[in-house]
Amino acid sequence: MSPHVNDLSSRFHGLPGSDEIICLALATSDLLKRMESARNRIDRSLLQQQRFVSDASHELFTPIAGLRALLEEARLHPEETDLHELLADTLGNVDRLQKIVSDLLMLAKVGTNPPDAFVSTDLGELARATVSRREDDIPVRLRLVPGVRANVVDAEIDRLLSNLLDNAQRHARRTVLVEVRRDGEYGELTVTDDGDGIADADRERVFERFTRLDTARCRNRGGTGLGLTIARDIAEAHLGTIKVDGSPLGGARFVLRLPLATAARLDDHEETAS
Repeated sequence: MSPHVNDLSSRFHGLPGSDEIICLALATSDLLKRMESARNRIDRSLLQQQRFVSDASHELFTPIAGLRALLEEARLHPEETDLHELLADTLGNVDRLQKIVSDLLMLAKVGTNPPDAFVSTDLGELARATVSRREDDIPVRLRLVPGVRANVVDAEIDRLLSNLLDNAQRHARRTVLVEVRRDGEYGELTVTDDGDGIADADRERVFERFTRLDTARCRNRGGTGLGLTIARDIAEAHLGTIKVDGSPLGGARFVLRLPLATAARLDDHEETAS
């Protein structure tokens, strides 16, 4: 018996209904602890939401401020304004705004799919289809083991892989490699590049919202700072994990692990959704 229980027992020993009093006191104490834990979780969640709103506002403000500056300059000095250059610059800022809003909407939608949206999919075939639709500067090599199937929402895994490929294309020198293989009860989909890699200390931080580690991840390279966050959220919504390791090619290697497709795994999705 714990010291707390002994203390309660000695305090109420001999009183009418002492056992019931002790049980009530312990239940109340346990309830208070759970309420405190819940409040701490809510506080952390609110802090994260406030930080996200602040970061999102800043990211949206930057291209909006750029648009205003360009248009005000053109209004003040129309005779010195190159129309084609103005249109190119303003469309660039609009394009960036559209990308940020699209990624924010994607973040809000991840994890809201009904159970029947998950279908048994060959990850190798999905990866091949995703790569075939792209027009990348650096050709993507494929090493795909057939028959590696997972219960997934195809469109979301396609988006996850596309985000990883976008990231790899920004940082690779000459090589991007996509692999699919089986590892025990899991399927693995990896994207590897031969760029500069990611330091050990930053391998968790890259999945945080609006994280940019260096000038290679600057705004003018096209990234919104949300691509890897979306990839992580999609992985978790599929009962999987994603991490980044060092690459045999010298750069970064992103590893997505998903449970192999079984009826039991599909039941897990149904329980999670409910």
